[in-house]
Amino acid sequence: MADSTRPFLSNSSESKLSPPRSLDETIEQCIGNFGWAQFLQAALISFAWFFDAQQTFITVFTDSQPTWHCTDSVCNTSSNLCTLPNQTWSWDFDPHVSIISEWGLQCAGSFFMGLPASSFFLGCLIGGLALSTLADSSLGRKNMLLLSCLIMSLSSMLTAFSTSIWVYAFLRFVNGFGRATIGTCALVLSTELVGKKWRGQVGAMGFFCFTLGFLTLPMFGYINKGNSWRYLYVWTSIPTLIYCSLVRIFVRESPRWLIVKGRKEEAVSILQSIASNAITVSSTNLSVSILQSIASNAITVSSTNLCFDVQENQSELNPDIYDALKILVRKSWLLKRLLVAMALGFGIGMVYYGMPLALTNLNFNLYLGVVFNALSEFPAFLITFFLIDKINRRDALIGFTALSGISSALIAALGQKLGSLQMVLELVSFFSACTAFNMTLIYTIELFPTCVRNSAMAMVRQALVFGGVFSPVMVAAGRENQFWSYGLFGLVIGLCGLFVVGLPETRGSVLCDTMDEEEYKTLARDNLLVDSVVLV
Repeated sequence: MADSTRPFLSNSSESKLSPPRSLDETIEQCIGNFGWAQFLQAALISFAWFFDAQQTFITVFTDSQPTWHCTDSVCNTSSNLCTLPNQTWSWDFDPHVSIISEWGLQCAGSFFMGLPASSFFLGCLIGGLALSTLADSSLGRKNMLLLSCLIMSLSSMLTAFSTSIWVYAFLRFVNGFGRATIGTCALVLSTELVGKKWRGQVGAMGFFCFTLGFLTLPMFGYINKGNSWRYLYVWTSIPTLIYCSLVRIFVRESPRWLIVKGRKEEAVSILQSIASNAITVSSTNLSVSILQSIASNAITVSSTNLCFDVQENQSELNPDIYDALKILVRKSWLLKRLLVAMALGFGIGMVYYGMPLALTNLNFNLYLGVVFNALSEFPAFLITFFLIDKINRRDALIGFTALSGISSALIAALGQKLGSLQMVLELVSFFSACTAFNMTLIYTIELFPTCVRNSAMAMVRQALVFGGVFSPVMVAAGRENQFWSYGLFGLVIGLCGLFVVGLPETRGSVLCDTMDEEEYKTLARDNLLVDSVVLV
């Protein structure tokens, strides 16, 4: 009987004729077609984006300035509210409908009115830096997702009991801190459970859930119209706590991450549980063979029906918490990718997070504006879902960022002359930014290997959030002059979109799992380009 623990790589003629299978190909072979097990896992993981969207844009309603009316003949509704005596005007609703009216911030200046939203994005920025590498090192994708959702839900519940603008801003900071890695972990975990054939579609599921969460906000806001803003935080925090229990019980860890960490038995067990074909993955016969050669070290995990071939340096198997970030900056070609992707993310994030907040600066119904913005994410999702495998990443990103920039610039340049066309251009700009946002995240997954993918994704998302940090202040300044909001939005996203020219095209490429694989593929691509230039 043949030895079932025989390493996949051997000196046999069979091994010489066919190259080792990549982890990407092995996973796809083991799990087969995209069945119900993979779908349910991806759907449950992606639903974290639903609650992420609610906490990201909830301040559009809780921090808005309520409408008011005159109670004295001396008053004029076209006057500046801060110049009128208090006894000559009154809010249309109870002061508790918004933090602006409850705490008397209507004349406090743009800094105080934008402080909670900016604190949220600042928390996202710091939380991403502090927590991002934990998913690649000690906690893993699943536990990091669970921890992030717990922090976000608990801080949201506590926000409902805020007693001042300072307490409120602090809790929004904590909320952003916890929320920082939800999208990253959900996207990486869901896509690592499937092969390359379904990677784009599974990644787009998270964008669809984010859109649904965004779309529920105007519904909650309208139902809560006239009531305290605190109810919105309660309504959004309780379902998130329920979701955390579902993640703890039903979500599986990434088999890719487990393989890289040397936890092979767990990886095989997970692949067996989500497999949609008849292949039986046996952990009983599982063995590990370390094959040393001049080129690299090969770690081969083999069983009767399963062989993993992972090109991996021994030092990458058990990195320290921040080793992933060290790896990202150690090689010049990898650092270049990271910086370019972050520059692109900064421009897209400024528009993506700023546009919904800037709706209050347009002469349009706020509830309808938010609904239209949320609905515009659906075509962005559909484009990502159905065309992600058919369009080049670089060309699409350049086109969508340019379209968003031109539309935003026209709003600032023509202003009130456009009338209702302002809202149309706003939707075009936001839709383009949404599509670019989605494609940037998919693109980032393909640019970096498994051992640092979550950390790289987190850094790009940090750049997206960093753009959002400036948005509330720009929106407040844009109430007097729209150049400081829509004008800068268009200028920044248009210029940052040009940076994508320096990145390689990844459409149809295989996901690499280690630095050696990614570097070899990069060198092969560069040599191919040089050869084609010489031939021309």
